[in-house]
Amino acid sequence: MSNYKLTVQYDGTRYRGWQRLGDAENTIQFKLENVLTLFAGEPVQINGSGRTDAGAHAIAQSANFKLKSNPPAKEIKEYMNRYLPDDISVVNVEWMPERFHARFNVQSKTYLYKIWNQEHPNPFMRKYSMHVPEKLDLGLMKKAAQYFIGTHDFTAFSNARSKSKSTVRTVTSIEFEGKDGFVDIRVTGDGFLHNQVRKMVGHLIGVGNYLFKGEEISDIIASKDRSRVQMMADACGLYLEEVSFPSDKD
Repeated sequence: MSNYKLTVQYDGTRYRGWQRLGDAENTIQFKLENVLTLFAGEPVQINGSGRTDAGAHAIAQSANFKLKSNPPAKEIKEYMNRYLPDDISVVNVEWMPERFHARFNVQSKTYLYKIWNQEHPNPFMRKYSMHVPEKLDLGLMKKAAQYFIGTHDFTAFSNARSKSKSTVRTVTSIEFEGKDGFVDIRVTGDGFLHNQVRKMVGHLIGVGNYLFKGEEISDIIASKDRSRVQMMADACGLYLEEVSFPSDKD
C-alpha cells in the first residue's frame, strides 16, 4: 500500500462542510474521494486533518489516503485538478510513510477569521468574511483573547453535538491584524472542538462591541456552560490556514 498526503484549498461556500455525509455529494471529502476512486479504479477513503463547517474555507487542509498501486504523486495531482470542481484545488501531493495519518499526527492547526469591519457591506467579500458594521475595539479584544491562551476544557465554547472524547484543548496564540477595513484573527492550537473557533471569535466580537467583558472568559471556561456563550461568528469568515505535523519541523 502507498500512502499519500494531500494539501487542498477550497471555497466552501456551496458545500456542507468537509465530512462526507452518507450519500450526499456536496461535501469536500466526497468530491475528493470520487475523483481519486476514478483515478485508482478502486474505492478510496480520505482521512482529513479535521472537519470544516458548512460554508467555511481552507487555504491548506491536509488529508491522506492509501492506494494499492504506486503512481507518481505528480500524476495524482494533475488528474485531480483536471477533474475536481473549480472551487477545489489540490496544491500538493506527496508520498508519506505508511504510519502517517492526517488526523492523528497533527501537531497544530491555525485558523484565520476575516471580519469586514466597515459600516457599509463589502459585496465582493460577503461570502468570505463576516460583516461587523460597528467599529471594533481591538485593544479590548486583544486583552480578552489572552484568557483563551493555555490548556483548558473548552466545553462552553463547543457545540453540544461534538463527538470528541476529550474537550480539553491547548490554544497557543491568538493574533490580530487590522488593515484596509478588515480585522484578521489567527488562532493556533493543538486542535479545536466543533464550532470552538467560531464561538471564541464570536465572543471576542461581543467584547469588541462592548457587549461582554473580557475578564468573564475565564469564568465561562470554568463553568463548562454552553448557554453562557451567546454569539458564534459566521462560517463564511473562517479559513483553515495551516496544519502542522512533527515532520514539518524536522
